[in-house]
Amino acid sequence: MNMRGLLLDLEGVLYQGDVPIPGVAEAISALAASGIKIRYLTNTTTRPRQAIVDRLTGMGFELTAEHVFTPGIAAGSLLRQRKLGRIHLAAPPELAKDFADVDLVDDSPDAIVLGDLHRGFDWDRLNALFQMVQGGAVVVALHKNRYCRRDGQIALDLGPFVAALEYAADTRVEVVGKPSPLFFSLALADLGLDVNSAAMVGDDIEADIGGAKQVGMTTIQVKTGKFTSRDMEHPSIRPDHLIDTAADLPGLLLDPKGQKGRNR
Repeated sequence: MNMRGLLLDLEGVLYQGDVPIPGVAEAISALAASGIKIRYLTNTTTRPRQAIVDRLTGMGFELTAEHVFTPGIAAGSLLRQRKLGRIHLAAPPELAKDFADVDLVDDSPDAIVLGDLHRGFDWDRLNALFQMVQGGAVVVALHKNRYCRRDGQIALDLGPFVAALEYAADTRVEVVGKPSPLFFSLALADLGLDVNSAAMVGDDIEADIGGAKQVGMTTIQVKTGKFTSRDMEHPSIRPDHLIDTAADLPGLLLDPKGQKGRNR
């Protein structure tokens, strides 16, 4: 398979919990040494990408900040494309590091970047955001997940607050996190490649594989992380290739005869 670039999911593909999956770091190093361009994709909205780099390098992966692509980085890229320079960051303050090239403001913004404020989503904060939208600000959400796990239980995530703002302000919020096709398109642009030259590697049949397929990318699913046998019976999403772990990527991508991971 002739691919010049790879988009790699993190949790479940590179590591599980705090433990790297055996052989994956070495496999990615081999791919990078062959000239394949790499971007590490994550949907996190609570940590800047340097913190992600520090965690991955601590597990033995070789990368720098430019190799990590997050919804925050995607949002910044989208805002630059649209020449929107006055931004209100409604997200954890740590993410401000990823928006160093724009003016972060609290009044009359051109755009709002909406992330996970957790308990910060009270009436006053939501009403202030509503007033900004009424004043003409567009809204970019870092994701729209309905719920997540907090403190050991299922709890509200960012999505319900995105929906509340859309409903109240009668506006459409642009979502830049997985599985949004926009996220994958912006990641490809960051790589400098088109959909025919890069593949997505993930464990989540919908967020990773389904999202990438919406833009026409080749997809590779691993049997680690979120993968279950039920994924193979998904009614509408089928990966192009299915491999045991990301350690098998060199055999699929670098061996001219390496088609053993081809899915059905």
